[in-house]
Amino acid sequence: MSSWKWGASGGLEPGAKLIDHRGRTVREWHPDRGALFGGSAVETLKGGLPATAKFHGSHLLPNGDLLLVLNYIGLLRMDACGDVEWTLGEGIHHSIDQAEDGSFWVPATSAERRAKTERYPNGFPGVDTPVWMDRLLQVSDEGDVLNDINVLEVLYDNGLERYVRKAYGRGAFTDDNGDPTHLNDIEPLPSSLADEYPMFETGDLLVSLKHPNLVLVLDPASGAVKWHADSGPSDVHHLIQQHDPDFMGDGWIGVFDNQDDFTNRGTMLGGSRILAFRPHTDSVRVLFPTPRSDSIYTQNRGKWQHLDNGNMLLTESNGGRVLEVTPGGRAVWEWIRDPHSASRVPFVTSGTRYDLTREDVAEWSCSASEASSNAPNSDDEQRTE
Repeated sequence: MSSWKWGASGGLEPGAKLIDHRGRTVREWHPDRGALFGGSAVETLKGGLPATAKFHGSHLLPNGDLLLVLNYIGLLRMDACGDVEWTLGEGIHHSIDQAEDGSFWVPATSAERRAKTERYPNGFPGVDTPVWMDRLLQVSDEGDVLNDINVLEVLYDNGLERYVRKAYGRGAFTDDNGDPTHLNDIEPLPSSLADEYPMFETGDLLVSLKHPNLVLVLDPASGAVKWHADSGPSDVHHLIQQHDPDFMGDGWIGVFDNQDDFTNRGTMLGGSRILAFRPHTDSVRVLFPTPRSDSIYTQNRGKWQHLDNGNMLLTESNGGRVLEVTPGGRAVWEWIRDPHSASRVPFVTSGTRYDLTREDVAEWSCSASEASSNAPNSDDEQRTE
């Protein structure tokens, strides 16, 4: 999971850690941010200086390699020992999803604020000032860019400009923001599930745009939007600042709906939830919370995972918590960060369940004795879990 630990200086250092079902740390990665991406070479990007940027998305590979996103700066790949194999400074942010061919889809943004593109030389109607332009970026397993799709162009090409207007109404074009779409997730449809989605094909992309409250499915080859989650007749359809849409199977798409209601504890709308959409039957249902569950709430970030046993793994990011719940809403496992003050805990960007055992990890290169430098000592354990 993407998280934080106490550093030698007494401050919090971002990174990733692998824990077992008892919450014991198996492995940690805390790369030196200041040494990445050429130090100050990317300081013009939205993320600013690498040394002060935050890690966001992570993706662990079976051989122990780890991909990390240094938010709004770039993507890096490390081996199991923590040695950096490559970096890609393309303004990459948020999440990482792997396609069947081994490539990765990641959100990215423009190198600077822009009002025009080559395909839209006169600009985008309604976007009167330069903005950060989000991109759907496909990256090879060696760190090369394979595909680069402009999100604003997708919306205007498909007659979805009204969603840009919705983002404008939320202040997404202010001088401090300039972020009309806020792309936060891209997931390709695998061939193993494609037959369960009559409207889509293998390789279609499930995309989340936070500021317009929009989830859509895109054909990356043609640029056609095949479906988008529109506001329906009741509040159950309305997404608010959502994250992490996933193809669940049986035609369903699950979404972490933050329901940011401008309160600290979700007291207006009742907290965050997991919504499920079934495009080909135009169905919507609430998977979480349930009448028997407690509520969760995170104004931003957030992640969920539909597990093979039918349960859900939920990341309540701002609460520093990851929990597993049954379909009925009963919590069966949780991991909570220790607070770093009387009223604050370090946030957990994302938590993901991997089908790994300690024996699997022991087979990675740089396990055994070499891994001791990458795993915390007993004092670190007490401070970081």
